[in-house]
Amino acid sequence: MWKAMMALATAVALTGCAGMRELSNDVSTYSLWPADRKPTTYAFERLPSQQTVPQQAQLLEDAAARALQQAGFTPAADPKAADVTVTLGARVTPNDRSPYDDPFWWRGGLYVHRFYGRPFWHPWYGSRFGHPFFYDSPTYEREVAMLIRDRPSGQPLYEVRVTNDGYSSSINSLLGAMFEAGLKDFPSAGASNPRRVVTQVTS
Repeated sequence: MWKAMMALATAVALTGCAGMRELSNDVSTYSLWPADRKPTTYAFERLPSQQTVPQQAQLLEDAAARALQQAGFTPAADPKAADVTVTLGARVTPNDRSPYDDPFWWRGGLYVHRFYGRPFWHPWYGSRFGHPFFYDSPTYEREVAMLIRDRPSGQPLYEVRVTNDGYSSSINSLLGAMFEAGLKDFPSAGASNPRRVVTQVTS
């Protein structure tokens, strides 16, 4: 009976992990897209540095394709005849600055720590080294960028930057949701930059 209950609990947990979860993104968009221009066909354009790592470039393009489709674009049968070109980028940067350097993380001996992987506030430890069970987890800034250009003239028409923070440096499973956040309001540049956009990650 106990083994059956454990198996059921494991199955439920795995089902939850395989489902959708929300991803909160900070999105900045800059638009020169003409108001009367409709999205038509696109082709990806790889920078010279990206051409040396085709697998990584392909990963970005596959992740961005759905977001472009949702915005109204379709891939061009002939890249040379595409209406626009799309250049992509992604990076993960460790947040090296300690949170203890920020005055908002310190209030009269109150520190924020990571306690066995969960945020934990404790009012009694005035030192970050005051308890052997506390440790600091590094955080990472994950960012994707997209630039859409008019193909015949090369004029930049739409620029997107999407960032979020987390305790994992992994970004591959988040790429689709991040590009979707960046194009969610296309072709509007948005009322403010950055603005918060929540999307769904399917894992």
